[in-house]
Amino acid sequence: MPTTEGTPVTDKHVDTPTHPDADWWRQAVVYQVYPRTFADADGDGLGDIKGVTSRLDHLQGLGVDAVWLSPFYPSALADGGYDVDDYRDVDPRLGTLADVDEMIHEAHQRDIRVIVDIVPNHSSDRHAWFVEALAAEPGSPARERYVFRDGRGPDGSEPPTDWMSHFGGPAWTRVPDGQWYLHLFTREQPDFNWDNREVRDDFLRTLRFWSDRGVDGFRVDVAHALAKDLSDPLRDLGGRHPDALTELPMDGSHPYFDREEVHEIFREWREVLDEYDPPRSAVAEAWVANSRRVLYARPDELGQAFNFELVRAAWGAPQWHVVVDESLSAAQVAGASATWVLSNHDVVRHASRFALPAGTDLNAWLLSGGTDPEPDRERGLRRARAATLFMLSLPGSAYLYQGEELGLPEVADLAPEDLQDPIWERTEHREKGRDGCRVPLPWEKDGPSFGFGASDRPTLPQPEWFGDLSVQAQDGVEGSTLELYRDALRLRRELQGDESLQWLQDGEPTRTLHLRRSTGWECLTNFSDAPVPLPAGEVLLASGPLTDGELPGETSVWLRR
Repeated sequence: MPTTEGTPVTDKHVDTPTHPDADWWRQAVVYQVYPRTFADADGDGLGDIKGVTSRLDHLQGLGVDAVWLSPFYPSALADGGYDVDDYRDVDPRLGTLADVDEMIHEAHQRDIRVIVDIVPNHSSDRHAWFVEALAAEPGSPARERYVFRDGRGPDGSEPPTDWMSHFGGPAWTRVPDGQWYLHLFTREQPDFNWDNREVRDDFLRTLRFWSDRGVDGFRVDVAHALAKDLSDPLRDLGGRHPDALTELPMDGSHPYFDREEVHEIFREWREVLDEYDPPRSAVAEAWVANSRRVLYARPDELGQAFNFELVRAAWGAPQWHVVVDESLSAAQVAGASATWVLSNHDVVRHASRFALPAGTDLNAWLLSGGTDPEPDRERGLRRARAATLFMLSLPGSAYLYQGEELGLPEVADLAPEDLQDPIWERTEHREKGRDGCRVPLPWEKDGPSFGFGASDRPTLPQPEWFGDLSVQAQDGVEGSTLELYRDALRLRRELQGDESLQWLQDGEPTRTLHLRRSTGWECLTNFSDAPVPLPAGEVLLASGPLTDGELPGETSVWLRR
């Protein structure tokens, strides 16, 4: 486990939370902000850093322990900000470094820690290093920071391998002098060569840069892709991008995903993160099998890794029981705490996933504009609320995505001309992409952009019904989803115990999951449509109305006996 020992921060202006704790992250509630669609302070239609600062009172009232900001760095937005021009600056459209300093200070004043996204697999094609590499000759030190190779065929006109981009199409782009560069994502996101010492040292500087400014932790994008087997000859893979959760070898031998060498990188990162008091936290986005993912969460590496199993699991007690057991066991083996996620900036919001029949092809549903099949929004919200109470009852860290506290569904009917996700163009309109979960938040019942900002043309169009789900519409309203989240986070903090749980149901679960935490409180979730008996005891919170002696279908309850 990380310790509180380490080199103190030397930047005297740094603000730290009132009660620093080296293990604060182990059972924290972290709220993800997508800065460009969270709040717009300057009225240009694009969310910004001052907008985040202006809404910190909302996050404090919600009861979160930390805020995680998706990238706010200079970017051409070829991939929503994950194409980074400069890792140690702020996109001028979003603000300045001084704005970030103020936001960190104001968050810490509210006992909210700050986590920032770091994108180490690739830069943007506008990064100073890549511009230098394009101007340099093949074999030059500038090109060695990235992955350049000669093409195949008599004239080098064929890509070096058949590797495919995550967003569709070849993972290689040719430059005018005939060489090709690797990009596992868009062509505007050239992959770094992590065998290069200069690359490794520069990211260590980036970790220190933000840590010195008071950032409390890092979310590591595509953590499983940094290390690559670049030995000649490069290996072909059959012309398809693998499903990282189901198709990767379990021995770390894939040429560019989840290689054993990646752990050397993160052990070096941990040494830097432990220079601070308290140590800076980190969480890996590693889309790999459970037994491989926990390696990234070892105490001498990042300490924690995202668990996306609840995002993928079908609604049902047996499936969720397996996910929880396997996730807790794996985290315990690694010495980490478990993580739980229901929604984020890359997936269809869970209020919509749960509104659709089991097995629905979500991409086809998005392509239909959200009409085929027709979602049952009432059921979707009921299940989403029950799922949230279940998730928040589990030991470990819970990661919430902006707007889920309002019960927001996916905005599935965005017009093609409004789409910004590169997936839409890269797949030649076969996949609609992730814009539907990134629509700017509704803060007020009406106004030009429902309180998002002064502009009536926000970066993505909002549906007319958004005002009915706004913060203003739900604030103080008994039974609203916003008030449910507030109550749940308050109670969770009061009731929190150690990182264990006890299952109380008899035999294999079929309809319900019933667990007890170490401090004696319980969570019972009814996954079926029909009511089940409600145990005797004091009801602390329920995701929906209860009937005498019964827990209705698709409902969770917290109780104490």
